[in-house]
Amino acid sequence: MKQLLKFEPILKDKIWGGEKLKKILNKKSDRTDIGESWEISDVDADTSIVVNGNLAGKTLKDIIKEFKGELVGKKVHEQFGEKFPLLIKFIDAKEALSIQLHPNDELAKKRHNSFGKTEMWYVMQADENANLIVGFKKDISPKEYLHHLENKTLTAILNIDVVAKGDVYFIPTGRVHAIGAGVLLAEIQQTSDITYRIYDWDRPNADGSFRDLHTQEAIDAIEYTSEKSYKTDYQKKINTASQIVSCPYFTTNVLPILGEVNVNHSEKDSFVIYMCVEGVVEFSIENQSEKLKMGETLLVPASIKELKISSTEKAELLEVFIK
Repeated sequence: MKQLLKFEPILKDKIWGGEKLKKILNKKSDRTDIGESWEISDVDADTSIVVNGNLAGKTLKDIIKEFKGELVGKKVHEQFGEKFPLLIKFIDAKEALSIQLHPNDELAKKRHNSFGKTEMWYVMQADENANLIVGFKKDISPKEYLHHLENKTLTAILNIDVVAKGDVYFIPTGRVHAIGAGVLLAEIQQTSDITYRIYDWDRPNADGSFRDLHTQEAIDAIEYTSEKSYKTDYQKKINTASQIVSCPYFTTNVLPILGEVNVNHSEKDSFVIYMCVEGVVEFSIENQSEKLKMGETLLVPASIKELKISSTEKAELLEVFIK
């Protein structure tokens, strides 16, 4: 399989969404409340469709069935079969998202017949004083948590970080989190749409109703311990892929590009996803080239081991695969 793959973004209107996905990332929509762009998805009702080359019009499901390990990697195919294991998104929070968490694989399988949802965030743009909620300030008990939840003082015990472009946060299952108003980010996660919403700012829908909360389901899914810091430290080096996050579900590198770099993936038994988070780059293989602009995503099949990436001005990519 020798084709670089681009997909049609699946845009999701959200009560908290805005216009940055259109205005900054050039997504096509006439709505003013687009919260998410699902770039690569194999969630059952939202399967990505190829938009380039000989496979245009085929779904991600179609091409996994057809190409199997050639597309996703032999070991990935053995583990996940015909289910693509990652969901790749860009998210624009005009208003704060609900405070939430995700169950682990065991709970998600038992309750929802789904994968759990480990994820990470890469901040692409943040308004002044925009923040993210990630984890607790200190270790707490379930009883203490419920007390604050019932008294609407949950934010008093949560860790809230003001963020800037380039900040990275890893969100394992069970960790309470929320994207604050004014943040535009890239999200990489397991293929799952299972969320336990614990507080939604007493915010009504357009019709006056309120979104469901999952108070009981969340109690035994929450990670009640705290960390000294939740932000991921990492280094950047021009034309070098530097690891920022690695877990059993995905590994993410940051790759700043200036000029031309030859990339070799022969040691990987996995597809590789590139998310362009700054600038414009061009990918070339022997029979194809594809431009990728900020806010666009490319899937490189596991069977493609060598490619050239170039940019005339400084650009930046996230490189995602499964170890």
